[in-house]
Amino acid sequence: MTKITGFEELLKKKIAITFGIGQEEIKKFSFSSPPAHLNCDVSISWPISAAKFLKKPPIEIAEKIASLLTGEFAVNASVLPPGFVNVEFPCEFLANSAKEMISTQDYFVDAKNKAEKVNIEFVSANPTGPLHLASGRAATLGDSLARIMKFLGYDVSTEYYVNDAGRQVELLGLSLKARYSAAEPPENGYKGEYLKEIAAKIPSGSEISDAGFSKLAVDEILQQHKKALRDFGVKFDRWFFESELLSGDKLNKALELLKSRGMVLEKDGAVWFGSSCEQADADDKDRVLVKSGGKPTYFLSDIAYHMDKFDRGFTRLIDIWGADHHGYVPRMKSAIQAIGKKNESFTVIIHQLVYLKRGEQIVKMSKREGEFVTLKELLDEAGKDACRFFFATRSPNTHFNFDIDLAKKQSQENPVYYVQYVHARICSIFRNAAGAGRHCPQSVPRALGAAEKNISAEKTDFPEVALNPEERKILAKLIWFEKILKNCVQELSPHSLTSYLAELAGLFHSFYDKHKVLDATDMETTEFRIFLLKGVKFVISKGLDLLGVSAPEKM
Repeated sequence: MTKITGFEELLKKKIAITFGIGQEEIKKFSFSSPPAHLNCDVSISWPISAAKFLKKPPIEIAEKIASLLTGEFAVNASVLPPGFVNVEFPCEFLANSAKEMISTQDYFVDAKNKAEKVNIEFVSANPTGPLHLASGRAATLGDSLARIMKFLGYDVSTEYYVNDAGRQVELLGLSLKARYSAAEPPENGYKGEYLKEIAAKIPSGSEISDAGFSKLAVDEILQQHKKALRDFGVKFDRWFFESELLSGDKLNKALELLKSRGMVLEKDGAVWFGSSCEQADADDKDRVLVKSGGKPTYFLSDIAYHMDKFDRGFTRLIDIWGADHHGYVPRMKSAIQAIGKKNESFTVIIHQLVYLKRGEQIVKMSKREGEFVTLKELLDEAGKDACRFFFATRSPNTHFNFDIDLAKKQSQENPVYYVQYVHARICSIFRNAAGAGRHCPQSVPRALGAAEKNISAEKTDFPEVALNPEERKILAKLIWFEKILKNCVQELSPHSLTSYLAELAGLFHSFYDKHKVLDATDMETTEFRIFLLKGVKFVISKGLDLLGVSAPEKM
C-alpha cells in the first residue's frame, strides 16, 4: 500500500468500524493537502464535520483517529484544535510511492473506472461565426477532463454537436447572401467581417438558393472551427450534426417514449413536455416539443440527441455549456429523468465568460456585431501552451480575465513558463550527467545509470541519505499527484492540477537554489537526487500533457 489514495481508503474503512458508522457518514472523509507552514504530509479535518452525527467533541474524534494512525498504521500523527489530525509519513513510504508511480504502468488506473462509459460534449458552438474566447475555455475544460479521465481508466468519448439547422442557420445564409450582393445583412443577421471573406470566395454570377448560402456558410465556418481546435490541441471522437436527428426517426422515437411514460400533453394545437405531470421533476413549467404548425423545437431535438447517446451505450453524459445556457439546465435534467435515466447519469458544467485584458483595459466584445477576439487570433498572439494553461487555472464557475501581456511573457512571472522551465532544467541536468568527461566526472553517469536501474526494478533499496527539508517536501508533493487527478474528476475541472504543478515547480526551484544535484564526492546523495528529479520530471511532463500543454526539453 504505497498510494496515498490506497492509504486513505484503508483508513476510512478502519474509522467506519471504529465509530460504527456506514458509507453515508464516512463518504465525505478525505485527506487534504496541509498548509505550507505545517510540517506534515496530510491534514484531516473530518472530525469537525463528524462531531454533529457522532455526538462527540471534534478533538476526541481526532485523538481516536490519531491513535489508529500511530498504532495500527505506524505513522506519526498529531492533533490540533478544534479537531485537525496532521499526518507525517515515513520517508520510505514517500520514496516507494514515488518509485511505484513512475515505474508502474497501471499505477493511475482504477479498475472501477473502466465500467463507466462516459460521453463529454463540449464547445458545440453554433457554426455562425469563428470560435471565440469562451469556446477556448470550453475546449480546454472538456479536453483536459477527457485526458485526465482516460488516464485514470475511464472509457471516454468526446463529441461536438453541430447546430446545422434552424432559424440561426437561415439567418446566417441570408447574411452571407447579403454580403455576396454587397448589401447589409438583415436585421438580427450576422455582421462580422468573416462573412465578407467567405462571400469573396464565391465566383461572381453564381446562382445559389437561400438554403445553398446557409450550407456554404456552415461548411466554411465549420472547417474554420475544426482547424482552430486542431491548432488548440483538441480532437473530437465524433462530430454529431443536428441534421442527423431531423433526417431520421430519432425525434419520433423520443416523442413516443415520452408519451409512453405519460410525459406529454396536447394543448393549444401543440405538443408539450409535461413538467407539471406527476412523474416530472426539476423543471417548473410545461415546455413545447412540437409547435402548432408541426415543427419540432430545439428542446425535442436535445432530448432525442441525449437519448441517442444513451442508446450508443454511454452510462454517463457530461455536457459543457456556456453561461447563457444556465436556465436550460433544469429543463434538460427533467427530460433525462422523464426518459427513465438516473439524475446522476447526466451532468452539466456551466463555464462563465472570459474577458481579454490588455494592460489595465478589458476588451469589449460582441459576437453578433462581429466585434470580438477569435480563438485563432489569441492562439497566434499567445500560443497554445499559454492559452490552455491559463484557461485551466480557474474553475468553470468563475469569470476569468485572460491577461494577454502576462501570457506572452518569457519569464517566471508567467505560470506556464514557470512550470515548463522546471522540466527543461531537469532535462538539462540529465544531459549534463550523461555527458561524461565534458560536463561532469565519470562517476556521475554511473550514478544516473544506477538510479534508472533501481527505478525500473520491482523493489528498490533507496540509498541511506539524510533528507533535507527541500527534498522531503518534493517527495511529499509527488505522492499527491494521483489524488489531485481524482479531485479534478470529482470537481469536473482541471484547475487544481495547474495549482499543483505550480506548487511542485516552486518546491523544485527552492531545492535547486540551495543544493547541488551532481556531486562526484557523494554518490548516494547524487543517486537519490537524480531519482527525485526523475519523479518531478515525470509528474510535470504528464501533468502538462493532461492539460494539453507541451513539456519542452530546452528553453
